[in-house]
Amino acid sequence: MPEPQITHLRQQINYHLHRYHVLDAPVISDAEYDELYRQLVELEAAHPDLITPDSPTQRAGAPPQSAFAKVVHPAPILSLANAFNMADFYAWRARIGRLLPDPDVPLDFTVEPKLDGLSVVLTYQDGRFTQGATRGDGQIGEDITPNLRTLRALPPHIPVAPLPTPNSQLPTYLVVRGEAFFPLDKFDSFNADRLAAGEAAYMNPRNAAAGSLRQLDSAITAQRPLTLYVYDFVAWQGGRVPDTQWERLQLLRAWGFPVSPDSQYCPDLAAVAAAYERWATYRNTINYEVDGIVAKINNRPLADSLGFVGKDPRGAIALKFPAQEKTTRLLDVVVSVGRTGILAPAAVLEPVEIGGVIVRNATLHNYDEIARKDIRIGDYVLVKRAGEVIPYIVGPVIDRRDGTERIVMKPSHCPACGEPAIQPPGEVAIYCDNPACPEQLVRRVEYFVSRDAMDIESFGGQTAVLLTEKRLIHDIADIYYLNKETLLDLEGFKDKKVDNLLAGVEASKSRPPERLLAALGIRFVGSVVAALLIGQLGGIDEIAAATQEQLQAIEGIGPGTAVSVTTWFANDKNRAVLEKLRAAGLRFALERTAVAAATPQPLANLTFVITGTLPSLSRGAAKALIEQHGGKVTGSVSKNTSYLLAGENAGSKLAKAQQLGIPILDEPTLRKMLVGAQPVL
Repeated sequence: MPEPQITHLRQQINYHLHRYHVLDAPVISDAEYDELYRQLVELEAAHPDLITPDSPTQRAGAPPQSAFAKVVHPAPILSLANAFNMADFYAWRARIGRLLPDPDVPLDFTVEPKLDGLSVVLTYQDGRFTQGATRGDGQIGEDITPNLRTLRALPPHIPVAPLPTPNSQLPTYLVVRGEAFFPLDKFDSFNADRLAAGEAAYMNPRNAAAGSLRQLDSAITAQRPLTLYVYDFVAWQGGRVPDTQWERLQLLRAWGFPVSPDSQYCPDLAAVAAAYERWATYRNTINYEVDGIVAKINNRPLADSLGFVGKDPRGAIALKFPAQEKTTRLLDVVVSVGRTGILAPAAVLEPVEIGGVIVRNATLHNYDEIARKDIRIGDYVLVKRAGEVIPYIVGPVIDRRDGTERIVMKPSHCPACGEPAIQPPGEVAIYCDNPACPEQLVRRVEYFVSRDAMDIESFGGQTAVLLTEKRLIHDIADIYYLNKETLLDLEGFKDKKVDNLLAGVEASKSRPPERLLAALGIRFVGSVVAALLIGQLGGIDEIAAATQEQLQAIEGIGPGTAVSVTTWFANDKNRAVLEKLRAAGLRFALERTAVAAATPQPLANLTFVITGTLPSLSRGAAKALIEQHGGKVTGSVSKNTSYLLAGENAGSKLAKAQQLGIPILDEPTLRKMLVGAQPVL
């Protein structure tokens, strides 16, 4: 019988609802909750006689906290049904079509971000804010008016300015719905301040928002950087509200309410599908958390006429994104050795599927971060995989500890060579300072031959490991002294493979000096800094001869980088490697001729910003190219920006440039400008 299974699911879901909505201390991820809820929905659909009024599928949210006065909402404040892919979305459209006189009638929609914060209900009397409440159970919420008054984004009266609002009269009584949330750029520093004060960190921005608005002392709420977006009308009297959702959003904005700039109008189903696909990437570029988009029928009277199914209005649906967070067990913390000797902690996880990928390992950044978050071996942890980046641990689920967890200790010795580990004053990183460490050599060779460094074709990571293990490479310069006879003795190395490898090595000798400088693996000297140093000083020998003071005099070079560079070049073993590279015929300096020096620089007096992935240039290479031709590269778009150089997956910088009317370039157009052509935009 399914009844015991349904009862068990309801108990689980109610428990997690209480932890999420009341205690603000969830012990499972949103995706895991969604899966429990889906199972209950399917079982109740198959056995409708077992549905009870108190089932989680028949209500929204959770009961209000007793510490706050209760507020009865003027209309139900409900949640939405979920779709997890476009097939689910089209199935929803087919279902509501059966309720319409013409099932194939064209529908238009709005698409709005599904904000991951705390839902709030705001009441205005004669244009003045008089009451604010949480959603609660959808019928009764919690009165948090004093806390909401501290939000600077919330207008204390409307309209905020005498803006024109055609065909709409301000109601004498107005109730609107929105979402309060914690901006992502404020969250990490806020948590750091809490830990420094001996307080527990919040697991995620949603919990931080909920915890902030449920303070009994509104002065505490006022100290927190909360904001909100408003997106719907709940009730009104004495005025007129438009009949379309898109016009309602514009009216809310005109009255002075904060409305998400990422909402958009979609004339048909195909536009909704395109918006969903765009948001899958766009979600990682904005300053607030979203876990999906909400598609609403634009014709609100039509949408409202469709009624409800359970607790869900039929006229809108949430299109959820693939899960980016899951909870799993931290089995161990192992130490990896980087090319600069950094001993980096890495998490070994109980395998978990996140966004279609089985995740077994995650980054822990550094040991100070582990201590700050109080992550312990054996903890249940929340793991996040945003976009295509390496998964990382958000934090531990402290309420699931049973006392068997173990504190993560900093390494005292290098796991590869056994030499003592060091932590320089003022740095969070811990290092192996042994230049002969075999693991460091493998990492240095891998980096030296990589695409971002010397870009040696046919020389991959497995080849680097094999050649260092066979003692054919003792330092990076030995790459240029490999010979065919020795390589042919290795298993799996035939004539063609060896010829391709040696051809790639030979071709790399012509790489510009900034690529060689970056490939040396000097701490803090990547492609951008390398291009800056070569561009200012002309060559590697000039950099080697420079003092710390001379290096720091270069704009963009800080004291840490200056110390790292001078220390590296002062090392006799490093100088010996340089001489071997020079003898092998690599380029150490820019090739400057009198003719080139006298040629006008086509990008002089122009300021560029770079965003996205370019077809053939790394960001550092593009910056160096622009600066070599007289241009200047900055990190942010402003009215002083001359051009935005944009590649694939351009983010918020592209939107800001379009807003300011800054011309947008692609890489081919930039290359034409380098030879004096005027851009055609």
